[in-house]
Amino acid sequence: MRFTTVVSTEQLAQHLDDPDWVIFDCRFTLTNTEAGKSAYQQGHIPGARYVHLDDDMSSAVTPTSGRHPLPGIQIFADKLSRWGVDSSKQVVVYDDSFGSMAVKMWWLLRWLGHDNVALLDGNWPKWVRQKLPVTTELPKIIPANFVAHVRDELLVDTVEVDFARRERCSVLIDARPEQRFAGEREPLDKVAGHIPGAINWVYEENLDFDGTYLPADELKEAYLKLMHGLKPQQVIHTCGSGVTACHNMLAMEIAGLHGSKLYAGSWSEWITDPSRPVATGEGHEHRVHLTNDPLSCA
Repeated sequence: MRFTTVVSTEQLAQHLDDPDWVIFDCRFTLTNTEAGKSAYQQGHIPGARYVHLDDDMSSAVTPTSGRHPLPGIQIFADKLSRWGVDSSKQVVVYDDSFGSMAVKMWWLLRWLGHDNVALLDGNWPKWVRQKLPVTTELPKIIPANFVAHVRDELLVDTVEVDFARRERCSVLIDARPEQRFAGEREPLDKVAGHIPGAINWVYEENLDFDGTYLPADELKEAYLKLMHGLKPQQVIHTCGSGVTACHNMLAMEIAGLHGSKLYAGSWSEWITDPSRPVATGEGHEHRVHLTNDPLSCA
């Protein structure tokens, strides 16, 4: 059996010695970029490799990019090979922040054509609560040969986002906290607000009280309301830098709503050009005039 969305702590615990399973610890703090690696060194799930959001999952920031530009395809593929990932492996990712960082690793693997990747449901906190195995030992890695098969249909760029919002043929779902979306508070980016026409769905809304994802039927009901009759292929996910937006994309996949897209540059890329419009406020725009034909966004 292969897992493509989430995997339970119990299921992962049964495969800790399985050579066909590869685990990634993605703990990361935006305000202290070495905190995650330090936490990994103090204890992690046995066999887990540490992957750094800035150093591994992103390329260098440029004047026209967001805070976490996509990594170079071959560079990242080579890292996956060194980490022991190939097409036969089941990959599991986790963090200590409700999956908000690890989901980027989940998305990157899917972008490069690897379906068998899942988020640990409940992540590190649930693993520790259940007193499951923890170690400080570094994993023994057998290198593999990862071959990338890029799926460009999983993402959109700034030009496509601007066209989609002007033509009102897609719904933009922003995963950031309400105060940042509304422009009331902005601790990370130089400009506060959101892309005009976007609606706010904070990624924590996807979660149950124990930090696991809500059941598929509840997620489906919530996202269908957000979509206002549009198709999943007409949904574009955004956030601050293309990380937590993946949390909402994963929620849609769990719900069986397949085909939504990521604006990888997100808000931090949008604001690099001062000519692009900025909106503030709650952003509950009435969207009944959106077209339900995804080809109109072609």
